[in-house]
Amino acid sequence: MDVHAAYRHCEEITWSQARNFSYGIRLLPPAKRQALAAVYAFARRIDDIGDGDLPKPAKLAALAQARAGVTALATPAPAPARNGGPSSGNGGQSARSGGPSGGNGSQPEANSQPEANSPPGGAGGDLVLVALADAAGRFDIPLTAFGELIDGCEADVRGTTYRTFDDLLHYCRCVAGSIGRLSLGVFGTDDVATAAPLADALGVALQLTNILRDIREDYLGGRIYLPAEDFERFGCSLEDGPLQRGPVQPGPGDRANGDKLAALVEFEAQRASAWYTKGLALMPLLDWRSAASAGAMAGIYFRLLERIAATPREVLERRMSLSTREKALVAARSLAVALRPRRAGSTAVKGAAR
Repeated sequence: MDVHAAYRHCEEITWSQARNFSYGIRLLPPAKRQALAAVYAFARRIDDIGDGDLPKPAKLAALAQARAGVTALATPAPAPARNGGPSSGNGGQSARSGGPSGGNGSQPEANSQPEANSPPGGAGGDLVLVALADAAGRFDIPLTAFGELIDGCEADVRGTTYRTFDDLLHYCRCVAGSIGRLSLGVFGTDDVATAAPLADALGVALQLTNILRDIREDYLGGRIYLPAEDFERFGCSLEDGPLQRGPVQPGPGDRANGDKLAALVEFEAQRASAWYTKGLALMPLLDWRSAASAGAMAGIYFRLLERIAATPREVLERRMSLSTREKALVAARSLAVALRPRRAGSTAVKGAAR
């Protein structure tokens, strides 16, 4: 199978469906852009299963199938025979299953080009898996992190709710911290021990922003993510007031509950902001184009969080978003910041894009 066609398929998914992430992914050099598009395409598949219209048993079965597919890619294949010579592409080789070990992966950026007709073992005829397996052979992508993403999606399907923030934090690390660590495998870094927890924290920040942005939509769809202990702390509920289904004439009690909900949203926004502060410390550990990419993605969500914090009642009434122009400006600003000269002594990154 043509690996180039597989990457084109993943990029088509990314450009058409990654309404926020695509702004950052486009700032990467070609090989990293292709690899991160493959990561996004498979993550999107998992997310679409959870958000789709299938009955619960069918969703869980589809998620199990996705888990089996990516597990097969991460499982080491038998070593080729000594007299067989090197195989083309990734055939006969296993995709990397460990965490990022520094640098950009198995080969320098300039030499990380896919073979035209080399379907990796375990991918079959699945274009997304073909691209993902090739990307994992060229970059240190921790494929096992997709298992965490699937764990989180299974929790969504089962309707899991969260009693404490620690409970919610575990979920956020599954569905978004995993994406941060997968992305780090593409970006590359010399200091994995420091960078991986920061990438995880940045993912948590983005997911908390998503939860606040989608609070109304999720509730109407039968999902509640914010911790029960926080509703109790602020003395409010999603059952009454601005999130109630259908037209409603709010009474004094509804307005009071709405005020308390707005205070809760503001509190959760402050909590998310603290996770951005932690996660953005990742930027100096990346090469400048990877920093621009990650900064653009995080910047778009942080700008949205600022808007939610400034008008917390609005997010209870409608889904908030940034305009295309605002997102493009954030991406451009991120690129400009990344291009600034680095301070003396800042961490260098192996295989940084030129």
